[in-house]
Amino acid sequence: MDFLPLFHNLKGRRVLVVGGGEIALRKVRLVQEASAYITIIAKDFCPDLIAMDAKDTADGCNGLELITGAYEHKRLLGYPDTVMVIAATNDRDLNRLVSEHAQGANMLSNVVDDPGFSTVIFPSIVDRSPIQIAISSGGDAPVLVRLLRTRFESLLPAGMAKLGSLAGSFRERVKAKFSNGADRKAFWEEVFNGPIAEQAYANNLDKAEQLLADKLENTSEFKTGEVYLVGGGPGDPDLLTFKALRLMQQADIVLYDRLVSKEVLNLVRRDATRIYVGKTAGDHPVTQDNINQKLVDYALEGNRVVRLKGGDPFIFGRGGEEIETLAEHGIPFQVVPGITAASGCASYAGIPLTHRDHAQSVRFIAGHLRSGKMDLNWPELVQPNQTLVFYMGLNGMETICQQLMEHGLDSETPAALIEKGTSARQQVFVGDLQSLPNIVRSAGAKAPTLIIVGHVVSLQDKLAWFNLSEKAQG
Repeated sequence: MDFLPLFHNLKGRRVLVVGGGEIALRKVRLVQEASAYITIIAKDFCPDLIAMDAKDTADGCNGLELITGAYEHKRLLGYPDTVMVIAATNDRDLNRLVSEHAQGANMLSNVVDDPGFSTVIFPSIVDRSPIQIAISSGGDAPVLVRLLRTRFESLLPAGMAKLGSLAGSFRERVKAKFSNGADRKAFWEEVFNGPIAEQAYANNLDKAEQLLADKLENTSEFKTGEVYLVGGGPGDPDLLTFKALRLMQQADIVLYDRLVSKEVLNLVRRDATRIYVGKTAGDHPVTQDNINQKLVDYALEGNRVVRLKGGDPFIFGRGGEEIETLAEHGIPFQVVPGITAASGCASYAGIPLTHRDHAQSVRFIAGHLRSGKMDLNWPELVQPNQTLVFYMGLNGMETICQQLMEHGLDSETPAALIEKGTSARQQVFVGDLQSLPNIVRSAGAKAPTLIIVGHVVSLQDKLAWFNLSEKAQG
Protein backbone atom coordinates (compact mmCIF):
# COMPACT_ATOMS: atom_id res chain seq x y z
CA MET A 1 0.00 0.00 0.00
CA ASP A 2 1.62 3.23 -1.20
CA PHE A 3 -0.90 5.53 0.47
CA LEU A 4 -3.06 5.02 3.55
CA PRO A 5 -6.64 6.12 2.77
CA LEU A 6 -7.84 8.64 5.35
CA PHE A 7 -10.64 11.18 5.57
CA HIS A 8 -9.26 14.49 6.85
CA ASN A 9 -11.39 16.97 8.80
CA LEU A 10 -10.41 20.40 7.43
CA LYS A 11 -13.34 22.34 8.85
CA GLY A 12 -12.00 25.62 10.26
CA ARG A 13 -8.39 24.65 9.49
CA ARG A 14 -5.99 26.50 7.20
CA VAL A 15 -4.90 25.17 3.82
CA LEU A 16 -2.20 27.09 1.93
CA VAL A 17 -2.31 26.99 -1.88
CA VAL A 18 0.59 28.17 -4.05
CA GLY A 19 -0.62 29.05 -7.54
CA GLY A 20 -3.48 31.11 -8.92
CA GLY A 21 -4.42 29.46 -12.21
CA GLU A 22 -6.90 26.84 -13.35
CA ILE A 23 -4.90 24.05 -11.69
CA ALA A 24 -5.14 25.78 -8.33
CA LEU A 25 -8.82 26.59 -8.89
CA ARG A 26 -9.81 22.91 -9.03
CA LYS A 27 -8.10 22.18 -5.72
CA VAL A 28 -9.48 25.31 -4.05
CA ARG A 29 -13.04 24.40 -5.00
CA LEU A 30 -12.60 20.93 -3.52
CA VAL A 31 -11.02 22.12 -0.29
CA GLN A 32 -13.65 24.84 0.05
CA GLU A 33 -16.32 22.12 0.07
CA ALA A 34 -14.63 20.80 3.21
CA SER A 35 -15.10 24.21 4.94
CA ALA A 36 -11.38 24.95 5.26
CA TYR A 37 -9.79 28.40 5.56
CA ILE A 38 -7.82 28.88 2.35
CA THR A 39 -4.88 31.17 1.74
CA ILE A 40 -3.70 31.43 -1.86
CA ILE A 41 -0.31 32.84 -2.85
CA ALA A 42 0.30 33.74 -6.49
CA LYS A 43 1.57 36.52 -8.75
CA ASP A 44 -1.70 36.50 -10.66
CA PHE A 45 -5.12 34.97 -10.13
CA CYS A 46 -7.56 33.57 -12.66
CA PRO A 47 -10.96 35.33 -12.92
CA ASP A 48 -12.82 32.52 -11.13
CA LEU A 49 -10.59 32.77 -8.06
CA ILE A 50 -11.05 36.53 -7.99
CA ALA A 51 -14.83 36.03 -8.22
CA MET A 52 -14.74 33.45 -5.42
CA ASP A 53 -12.82 35.86 -3.21
CA ALA A 54 -15.29 38.65 -3.92
CA LYS A 55 -18.26 36.43 -3.09
CA ASP A 56 -16.59 35.21 0.09
CA THR A 57 -16.06 38.81 1.19
CA ALA A 58 -19.60 39.85 0.28
CA ASP A 59 -21.02 36.92 2.26
CA GLY A 60 -18.84 37.82 5.25
CA CYS A 61 -17.34 34.34 5.39
CA ASN A 62 -13.65 35.29 5.53
CA GLY A 63 -12.80 31.76 4.44
CA LEU A 64 -10.66 32.77 1.44
CA GLU A 65 -7.58 34.98 1.33
CA LEU A 66 -5.63 35.99 -1.80
CA ILE A 67 -1.98 37.06 -1.32
CA THR A 68 -0.43 38.66 -4.41
CA GLY A 69 3.27 38.02 -4.85
CA ALA A 70 5.95 35.44 -5.51
CA TYR A 71 6.26 32.42 -3.25
CA GLU A 72 8.96 32.64 -0.60
CA HIS A 73 9.74 30.32 2.28
CA LYS A 74 8.96 33.05 4.78
CA ARG A 75 5.38 33.20 3.49
CA LEU A 76 4.90 29.58 4.47
CA LEU A 77 6.40 30.20 7.88
CA GLY A 78 4.04 33.12 8.31
CA TYR A 79 1.12 30.74 8.60
CA PRO A 80 2.13 28.28 11.35
CA ASP A 81 -1.48 27.10 11.73
CA THR A 82 -1.43 25.60 8.23
CA VAL A 83 -2.26 21.89 8.19
CA MET A 84 -1.78 21.29 4.46
CA VAL A 85 0.05 22.94 1.59
CA ILE A 86 -0.97 22.48 -2.05
CA ALA A 87 1.57 23.29 -4.75
CA ALA A 88 -0.45 24.03 -7.87
CA THR A 89 1.67 26.10 -10.21
CA ASN A 90 2.82 25.19 -13.73
CA ASP A 91 6.44 25.28 -12.51
CA ARG A 92 7.50 21.74 -11.57
CA ASP A 93 10.64 22.84 -9.70
CA LEU A 94 8.74 25.44 -7.70
CA ASN A 95 6.07 22.91 -6.79
CA ARG A 96 8.69 20.53 -5.46
CA LEU A 97 10.40 23.31 -3.49
CA VAL A 98 7.07 24.22 -1.87
CA SER A 99 6.54 20.58 -0.95
CA GLU A 100 9.99 20.32 0.61
CA HIS A 101 9.33 23.40 2.71
CA ALA A 102 5.95 22.07 3.83
CA GLN A 103 7.35 18.73 4.84
CA GLY A 104 10.18 20.44 6.69
CA ALA A 105 7.53 22.24 8.73
CA ASN A 106 5.64 18.97 9.38
CA MET A 107 2.75 20.06 7.18
CA LEU A 108 0.91 17.78 4.82
CA SER A 109 1.86 18.49 1.21
CA ASN A 110 0.21 17.87 -2.13
CA VAL A 111 1.95 18.51 -5.42
CA VAL A 112 -0.56 18.52 -8.24
CA ASP A 113 0.14 15.77 -10.76
CA ASP A 114 3.31 14.74 -8.92
CA PRO A 115 2.39 12.16 -6.25
CA GLY A 116 6.03 11.20 -5.71
CA PHE A 117 6.66 14.55 -4.05
CA SER A 118 3.39 14.54 -2.08
CA THR A 119 2.64 13.27 1.39
CA VAL A 120 -1.09 13.31 0.57
CA ILE A 121 -2.94 12.93 -2.71
CA PHE A 122 -6.49 13.88 -3.68
CA PRO A 123 -8.62 10.88 -4.62
CA SER A 124 -11.55 10.86 -6.99
CA ILE A 125 -14.62 11.35 -4.81
CA VAL A 126 -18.17 10.05 -4.97
CA ASP A 127 -20.05 12.38 -2.65
CA ARG A 128 -23.31 11.32 -1.05
CA SER A 129 -22.55 13.16 2.18
CA PRO A 130 -22.40 11.91 4.84
CA ILE A 131 -21.59 8.86 2.70
CA GLN A 132 -18.37 9.30 0.72
CA ILE A 133 -16.28 7.01 -1.45
CA ALA A 134 -12.70 7.88 -2.34
CA ILE A 135 -10.94 6.14 -5.24
CA SER A 136 -7.27 6.41 -6.09
CA SER A 137 -4.61 4.66 -8.14
CA GLY A 138 -1.77 6.56 -6.48
CA GLY A 139 -1.42 8.52 -9.72
CA ASP A 140 -0.76 5.45 -11.88
CA ALA A 141 -4.09 5.19 -13.73
CA PRO A 142 -6.17 8.39 -13.43
CA VAL A 143 -8.38 7.56 -16.42
CA LEU A 144 -9.28 4.19 -14.88
CA VAL A 145 -10.10 5.96 -11.62
CA ARG A 146 -12.47 8.34 -13.43
CA LEU A 147 -14.21 5.40 -15.07
CA LEU A 148 -14.62 3.69 -11.69
CA ARG A 149 -15.98 6.88 -10.20
CA THR A 150 -18.57 7.10 -12.97
CA ARG A 151 -19.61 3.55 -12.25
CA PHE A 152 -20.00 4.18 -8.53
CA GLU A 153 -21.91 7.42 -9.22
CA SER A 154 -24.41 5.40 -11.23
CA LEU A 155 -24.76 2.63 -8.66
CA LEU A 156 -25.35 4.83 -5.61
CA PRO A 157 -28.83 6.38 -5.47
CA ALA A 158 -28.96 10.12 -4.97
CA GLY A 159 -31.14 9.42 -1.93
CA MET A 160 -28.19 7.71 -0.26
CA ALA A 161 -27.28 11.08 1.24
CA LYS A 162 -30.73 11.45 2.82
CA LEU A 163 -30.56 7.91 4.17
CA GLY A 164 -27.15 8.57 5.67
CA SER A 165 -28.35 11.77 7.34
CA LEU A 166 -31.44 10.02 8.66
CA ALA A 167 -29.32 7.25 10.16
CA GLY A 168 -27.08 9.85 11.78
CA SER A 169 -30.04 11.57 13.43
CA PHE A 170 -31.16 8.24 14.96
CA ARG A 171 -27.72 6.94 15.89
CA GLU A 172 -27.78 7.84 19.59
CA ARG A 173 -31.38 6.65 20.00
CA VAL A 174 -30.47 3.28 18.48
CA LYS A 175 -27.43 2.99 20.77
CA ALA A 176 -29.66 3.67 23.75
CA LYS A 177 -32.16 1.05 22.59
CA PHE A 178 -29.62 -1.71 21.87
CA SER A 179 -26.71 -2.03 24.26
CA ASN A 180 -25.41 -5.06 22.34
CA GLY A 181 -23.35 -4.19 19.27
CA ALA A 182 -24.54 -7.23 17.33
CA ASP A 183 -28.17 -6.22 17.91
CA ARG A 184 -27.45 -2.71 16.65
CA LYS A 185 -25.81 -4.13 13.56
CA ALA A 186 -28.79 -6.39 12.85
CA PHE A 187 -31.17 -3.46 13.34
CA TRP A 188 -29.32 -1.21 10.89
CA GLU A 189 -29.02 -3.99 8.32
CA GLU A 190 -32.79 -4.32 8.32
CA VAL A 191 -33.16 -0.57 7.98
CA PHE A 192 -30.72 -0.25 5.09
CA ASN A 193 -32.13 -3.23 3.21
CA GLY A 194 -35.82 -2.63 3.59
CA PRO A 195 -38.69 -0.22 3.02
CA ILE A 196 -37.19 2.52 5.19
CA ALA A 197 -34.23 2.83 2.84
CA GLU A 198 -36.48 2.66 -0.19
CA GLN A 199 -38.61 5.51 1.12
CA ALA A 200 -35.48 7.62 1.59
CA TYR A 201 -34.28 6.79 -1.92
CA ALA A 202 -37.69 7.82 -3.24
CA ASN A 203 -37.33 11.19 -1.46
CA ASN A 204 -40.14 10.35 0.97
CA LEU A 205 -38.04 11.40 3.94
CA ASP A 206 -40.94 12.07 6.31
CA LYS A 207 -42.29 8.57 5.66
CA ALA A 208 -38.85 7.02 6.10
CA GLU A 209 -38.38 8.86 9.41
CA GLN A 210 -41.77 7.72 10.67
CA LEU A 211 -41.08 4.10 9.69
CA LEU A 212 -37.71 4.22 11.41
CA ALA A 213 -39.23 5.68 14.57
CA ASP A 214 -41.94 3.00 14.55
CA LYS A 215 -39.40 0.26 14.04
CA LEU A 216 -37.26 1.53 16.87
CA GLU A 217 -40.25 1.84 19.16
CA ASN A 218 -41.40 -1.72 18.67
CA THR A 219 -39.24 -3.93 16.54
CA SER A 220 -41.35 -7.00 17.30
CA GLU A 221 -44.30 -5.50 15.45
CA PHE A 222 -42.36 -4.48 12.38
CA LYS A 223 -43.08 -7.61 10.38
CA THR A 224 -44.68 -6.58 7.10
CA GLY A 225 -42.34 -6.86 4.15
CA GLU A 226 -42.54 -5.14 0.81
CA VAL A 227 -43.09 -6.15 -2.81
CA TYR A 228 -41.05 -4.79 -5.69
CA LEU A 229 -42.63 -5.18 -9.12
CA VAL A 230 -39.54 -5.14 -11.31
CA GLY A 231 -39.28 -4.99 -15.09
CA GLY A 232 -36.46 -7.31 -16.17
CA GLY A 233 -36.24 -5.92 -19.71
CA PRO A 234 -36.21 -7.95 -22.92
CA GLY A 235 -33.25 -10.19 -22.07
CA ASP A 236 -29.91 -8.39 -22.14
CA PRO A 237 -28.90 -7.88 -18.48
CA ASP A 238 -27.13 -4.63 -19.41
CA LEU A 239 -30.56 -3.12 -20.06
CA LEU A 240 -31.66 -3.45 -16.43
CA THR A 241 -32.09 -0.21 -14.54
CA PHE A 242 -29.82 0.41 -11.57
CA LYS A 243 -32.82 0.42 -9.26
CA ALA A 244 -33.97 -2.95 -10.60
CA LEU A 245 -30.54 -4.44 -9.96
CA ARG A 246 -30.38 -3.00 -6.46
CA LEU A 247 -33.75 -4.43 -5.46
CA MET A 248 -32.95 -7.79 -7.04
CA GLN A 249 -29.80 -7.90 -4.91
CA GLN A 250 -31.67 -7.38 -1.64
CA ALA A 251 -34.69 -9.65 -2.27
CA ASP A 252 -35.49 -12.53 0.05
CA ILE A 253 -37.90 -14.16 -2.43
CA VAL A 254 -38.15 -13.75 -6.21
CA LEU A 255 -41.19 -14.79 -8.25
CA TYR A 256 -40.20 -14.78 -11.92
CA ASP A 257 -41.83 -15.27 -15.29
CA ARG A 258 -40.95 -17.40 -18.30
CA LEU A 259 -39.73 -14.38 -20.26
CA VAL A 260 -37.09 -13.43 -17.70
CA SER A 261 -33.77 -14.38 -19.29
CA LYS A 262 -31.31 -16.65 -17.53
CA GLU A 263 -28.72 -13.88 -17.62
CA VAL A 264 -31.04 -11.49 -15.81
CA LEU A 265 -32.10 -14.12 -13.27
CA ASN A 266 -28.45 -14.79 -12.44
CA LEU A 267 -28.20 -11.25 -11.07
CA VAL A 268 -30.68 -11.98 -8.29
CA ARG A 269 -29.17 -12.24 -4.81
CA ARG A 270 -27.57 -15.65 -4.64
CA ASP A 271 -29.28 -16.86 -1.47
CA ALA A 272 -32.75 -15.58 -2.42
CA THR A 273 -35.55 -18.14 -2.84
CA ARG A 274 -36.52 -18.30 -6.52
CA ILE A 275 -40.05 -19.36 -7.46
CA TYR A 276 -41.04 -19.92 -11.08
CA VAL A 277 -44.57 -18.72 -11.86
CA GLY A 278 -44.32 -18.52 -15.63
CA LYS A 279 -47.18 -19.20 -18.01
CA THR A 280 -47.28 -20.29 -21.64
CA ALA A 281 -50.14 -20.46 -24.10
CA GLY A 282 -52.60 -23.03 -22.78
CA ASP A 283 -50.38 -23.90 -19.79
CA HIS A 284 -50.92 -21.98 -16.54
CA PRO A 285 -49.47 -24.19 -13.75
CA VAL A 286 -49.77 -21.20 -11.40
CA THR A 287 -52.88 -19.09 -11.90
CA GLN A 288 -52.78 -15.32 -11.70
CA ASP A 289 -54.91 -15.39 -8.56
CA ASN A 290 -52.39 -17.74 -6.94
CA ILE A 291 -49.52 -15.44 -7.89
CA ASN A 292 -51.33 -12.46 -6.39
CA GLN A 293 -51.91 -14.37 -3.16
CA LYS A 294 -48.31 -15.56 -2.95
CA LEU A 295 -47.11 -11.96 -3.11
CA VAL A 296 -49.41 -11.04 -0.23
CA ASP A 297 -48.49 -14.06 1.90
CA TYR A 298 -44.73 -13.71 1.49
CA ALA A 299 -44.84 -9.99 2.26
CA LEU A 300 -46.94 -10.55 5.40
CA GLU A 301 -44.22 -12.93 6.60
CA GLY A 302 -41.82 -9.97 6.53
CA ASN A 303 -40.03 -10.80 3.29
CA ARG A 304 -38.70 -8.47 0.65
CA VAL A 305 -40.34 -9.89 -2.45
CA VAL A 306 -39.32 -9.17 -6.03
CA ARG A 307 -41.92 -9.92 -8.67
CA LEU A 308 -39.62 -10.14 -11.69
CA LYS A 309 -41.21 -9.80 -15.10
CA GLY A 310 -39.81 -9.76 -18.61
CA GLY A 311 -39.97 -6.38 -20.32
CA ASP A 312 -42.04 -3.78 -18.50
CA PRO A 313 -44.53 -4.91 -15.84
CA PHE A 314 -47.22 -2.52 -17.03
CA ILE A 315 -47.10 -3.47 -20.72
CA PHE A 316 -48.91 -6.79 -21.23
CA GLY A 317 -47.49 -7.90 -17.91
CA ARG A 318 -50.59 -7.91 -15.66
CA GLY A 319 -48.64 -5.85 -13.16
CA GLY A 320 -51.65 -3.64 -12.50
CA GLU A 321 -53.68 -6.63 -11.33
CA GLU A 322 -50.96 -7.70 -8.94
CA ILE A 323 -50.51 -4.35 -7.23
CA GLU A 324 -54.27 -3.96 -6.96
CA THR A 325 -54.24 -7.04 -4.75
CA LEU A 326 -51.30 -5.69 -2.75
CA ALA A 327 -53.06 -2.37 -2.23
CA GLU A 328 -56.21 -4.14 -1.01
CA HIS A 329 -54.16 -5.91 1.68
CA GLY A 330 -52.15 -2.84 2.68
CA ILE A 331 -48.86 -4.29 1.45
CA PRO A 332 -46.19 -1.68 0.63
CA PHE A 333 -45.00 -1.94 -2.96
CA GLN A 334 -42.90 -0.26 -5.60
CA VAL A 335 -42.96 -0.50 -9.38
CA VAL A 336 -39.72 -0.40 -11.33
CA PRO A 337 -40.23 0.10 -15.07
CA GLY A 338 -38.25 -2.00 -17.51
CA ILE A 339 -37.38 -1.62 -21.17
CA THR A 340 -40.33 -3.18 -22.95
CA ALA A 341 -39.74 -5.78 -25.65
CA ALA A 342 -40.91 -3.47 -28.43
CA SER A 343 -38.31 -0.85 -27.61
CA GLY A 344 -35.45 -3.22 -26.78
CA CYS A 345 -35.92 -5.75 -29.57
CA ALA A 346 -36.58 -3.13 -32.24
CA SER A 347 -33.45 -1.20 -31.24
CA TYR A 348 -31.26 -4.30 -31.27
CA ALA A 349 -32.71 -5.34 -34.64
CA GLY A 350 -31.99 -1.95 -36.19
CA ILE A 351 -35.67 -1.04 -36.67
CA PRO A 352 -36.69 2.43 -35.43
CA LEU A 353 -40.29 2.30 -34.24
CA THR A 354 -40.90 5.82 -35.52
CA HIS A 355 -39.19 7.73 -38.29
CA ARG A 356 -39.98 11.09 -39.83
CA ASP A 357 -40.17 9.60 -43.34
CA HIS A 358 -41.96 6.36 -42.51
CA ALA A 359 -44.05 6.36 -39.33
CA GLN A 360 -45.32 9.05 -36.98
CA SER A 361 -47.02 6.71 -34.52
CA VAL A 362 -46.60 3.22 -33.07
CA ARG A 363 -49.08 0.75 -31.60
CA PHE A 364 -48.37 -2.10 -29.19
CA ILE A 365 -50.80 -5.01 -29.66
CA ALA A 366 -51.29 -8.32 -27.85
CA GLY A 367 -51.08 -10.85 -30.67
CA HIS A 368 -51.87 -14.14 -28.90
CA LEU A 369 -54.76 -16.33 -30.00
CA ARG A 370 -57.77 -16.88 -27.78
CA SER A 371 -59.53 -20.15 -28.56
CA GLY A 372 -57.90 -20.09 -31.99
CA LYS A 373 -59.16 -16.58 -32.75
CA MET A 374 -57.75 -13.07 -32.62
CA ASP A 375 -60.37 -10.44 -31.90
CA LEU A 376 -58.78 -7.09 -32.85
CA ASN A 377 -60.04 -3.89 -34.38
CA TRP A 378 -58.33 -4.54 -37.70
CA PRO A 379 -59.61 -1.40 -39.50
CA GLU A 380 -57.93 0.72 -36.80
CA LEU A 381 -54.65 -1.12 -37.35
CA VAL A 382 -54.29 -0.43 -41.07
CA GLN A 383 -53.92 3.33 -40.83
CA PRO A 384 -51.07 4.90 -42.84
CA ASN A 385 -47.75 6.09 -41.42
CA GLN A 386 -47.74 3.94 -38.32
CA THR A 387 -45.79 1.00 -36.96
CA LEU A 388 -47.52 -2.07 -35.53
CA VAL A 389 -45.80 -4.17 -32.88
CA PHE A 390 -47.38 -7.50 -31.98
CA TYR A 391 -46.41 -9.13 -28.69
CA MET A 392 -46.84 -12.91 -28.29
CA GLY A 393 -47.75 -13.21 -31.98
CA LEU A 394 -45.78 -16.25 -33.15
CA ASN A 395 -48.68 -18.73 -33.13
CA GLY A 396 -51.03 -16.21 -34.66
CA MET A 397 -48.64 -14.79 -37.24
CA GLU A 398 -50.52 -16.16 -40.28
CA THR A 399 -53.75 -14.67 -38.94
CA ILE A 400 -52.09 -11.31 -38.26
CA CYS A 401 -50.60 -11.02 -41.74
CA GLN A 402 -53.76 -12.27 -43.48
CA GLN A 403 -56.10 -9.95 -41.56
CA LEU A 404 -53.92 -6.91 -42.17
CA MET A 405 -53.91 -7.63 -45.89
CA GLU A 406 -57.65 -8.27 -45.98
CA HIS A 407 -58.30 -4.94 -44.27
CA GLY A 408 -56.25 -2.87 -46.65
CA LEU A 409 -52.51 -3.14 -46.06
CA ASP A 410 -50.47 -3.89 -49.16
CA SER A 411 -49.11 -7.43 -49.25
CA GLU A 412 -45.63 -5.99 -49.81
CA THR A 413 -45.72 -3.99 -46.56
CA PRO A 414 -42.39 -4.74 -44.81
CA ALA A 415 -42.64 -7.01 -41.79
CA ALA A 416 -40.16 -8.63 -39.43
CA LEU A 417 -40.12 -11.21 -36.67
CA ILE A 418 -37.47 -10.93 -33.96
CA GLU A 419 -36.64 -14.09 -32.05
CA LYS A 420 -34.98 -13.88 -28.60
CA GLY A 421 -34.37 -10.18 -29.08
CA THR A 422 -31.41 -8.43 -27.35
CA SER A 423 -29.79 -11.77 -26.48
CA ALA A 424 -26.77 -13.44 -28.05
CA ARG A 425 -29.26 -15.84 -29.68
CA GLN A 426 -31.21 -13.07 -31.41
CA GLN A 427 -32.40 -13.71 -34.96
CA VAL A 428 -34.21 -11.27 -37.21
CA PHE A 429 -36.38 -12.54 -40.05
CA VAL A 430 -37.36 -9.88 -42.57
CA GLY A 431 -39.91 -10.11 -45.36
CA ASP A 432 -43.32 -8.65 -46.04
CA LEU A 433 -46.88 -9.53 -45.05
CA GLN A 434 -47.07 -12.08 -47.85
CA SER A 435 -43.73 -13.81 -47.33
CA LEU A 436 -42.95 -13.52 -43.61
CA PRO A 437 -45.04 -16.51 -42.39
CA ASN A 438 -43.23 -18.88 -44.76
CA ILE A 439 -39.82 -17.45 -43.84
CA VAL A 440 -40.45 -17.90 -40.14
CA ARG A 441 -42.00 -21.34 -40.54
CA SER A 442 -39.02 -22.57 -42.57
CA ALA A 443 -36.57 -21.28 -39.98
CA GLY A 444 -38.43 -22.93 -37.11
CA ALA A 445 -38.49 -19.79 -34.98
CA LYS A 446 -39.47 -20.22 -31.33
CA ALA A 447 -40.78 -17.92 -28.62
CA PRO A 448 -40.13 -15.38 -27.33
CA THR A 449 -40.73 -13.38 -30.48
CA LEU A 450 -41.91 -9.96 -31.55
CA ILE A 451 -43.54 -9.00 -34.85
CA ILE A 452 -43.07 -5.53 -36.35
CA VAL A 453 -45.11 -4.37 -39.35
CA GLY A 454 -44.56 -1.10 -41.19
CA HIS A 455 -42.27 0.74 -43.58
CA VAL A 456 -39.70 1.29 -40.78
CA VAL A 457 -38.76 -2.37 -41.28
CA SER A 458 -37.26 -1.44 -44.66
CA LEU A 459 -34.49 0.36 -42.76
CA GLN A 460 -33.35 -2.79 -40.95
CA ASP A 461 -30.75 -3.86 -43.45
CA LYS A 462 -29.05 -0.45 -43.29
CA LEU A 463 -29.36 0.13 -39.53
CA ALA A 464 -28.76 -3.35 -38.08
CA TRP A 465 -25.83 -3.26 -35.67
CA PHE A 466 -26.23 -6.10 -33.18
CA ASN A 467 -25.30 -9.72 -33.77
CA LEU A 468 -25.25 -9.40 -37.56
CA SER A 469 -24.09 -12.98 -38.06
CA GLU A 470 -27.33 -14.23 -36.54
CA LYS A 471 -29.61 -12.21 -38.79
CA ALA A 472 -31.66 -14.08 -41.38
CA GLN A 473 -33.01 -12.30 -44.42
CA GLY A 474 -35.93 -13.36 -46.63
